[in-house]
Amino acid sequence: MLRFHIYDVFTSTPFTGNPLAIVEGADALSLAQMQTIARQFNLSETIFVQSPENPAHSAKVRIFFPTAEIPFAGHPTIGCALHLAGAKGTQIILEEQAGLVPVTITRMGGVATAEFTAPKLPVRHAPTPPHAMIAAALGITPAQIGPHDPGVWEGGPAFLFVPIPDLATLAAARPQEPAWSALMQAADVDSAYLYVMTADGPRARMFSPGAGIPEDPATGSATAILAAQLLANDALADGTTQLHLTQGIEMGRPARLRLTVDVAPDAINAIRVAGSAIKIADGMIRTP
Repeated sequence: MLRFHIYDVFTSTPFTGNPLAIVEGADALSLAQMQTIARQFNLSETIFVQSPENPAHSAKVRIFFPTAEIPFAGHPTIGCALHLAGAKGTQIILEEQAGLVPVTITRMGGVATAEFTAPKLPVRHAPTPPHAMIAAALGITPAQIGPHDPGVWEGGPAFLFVPIPDLATLAAARPQEPAWSALMQAADVDSAYLYVMTADGPRARMFSPGAGIPEDPATGSATAILAAQLLANDALADGTTQLHLTQGIEMGRPARLRLTVDVAPDAINAIRVAGSAIKIADGMIRTP
């Protein structure tokens, strides 16, 4: 039997944000066992906590979709770091498949916030599919893509980034088969991240049905990689830019994420993503 905890991440309000399962004491689990447990929870991601390879670090972790392991993800990093920090810790270092992920914990007014530094700066992943292909896969028209150019970027996981001009179009978009599967194959990804630049900051949706995630309430890794998409479209100035993002609104699970990007000159030097989390449940789970 292993102890587990359920957190809602990128929120301080129960039953909003992105649910996360944290499984402790996972050193002896095989990859197949971890995948089985992740499929049992059937959340967008489950994180397994193991003993660190370097005792100076906080933990080694493995992160799973319901369908596969992934090298890095934002909301498991935030939720797990806040869980491990407890009431006193301020610095957490997680050994993830994508590399070391440092996380800083701050507390204000009884709310703890974790901010991680992305372990890998984003790079171009694949050529961008035509607007017509993207539009057909999302049930919109080519004219409803913009004002930025779409792009395919990778920073651990990879995403197709699709700019949308208004919130009504964002709310109406959803994967359409068979065009969706054709788009994912053309972009060499399994996820699309749609965003609108509003006066209050970007508002996003993320679809990944092929990975067992019809829609994700909050996607920290895509938020980090969004920095490269914005820079490529001249939407980030040199220096430090901080953006406050919302996601999950259309799902009824609103989430808030903070993105900080250091740019100089015309290149990204560092990316940080921050958010809160709140525990919803804990218990014990059998070992498969």
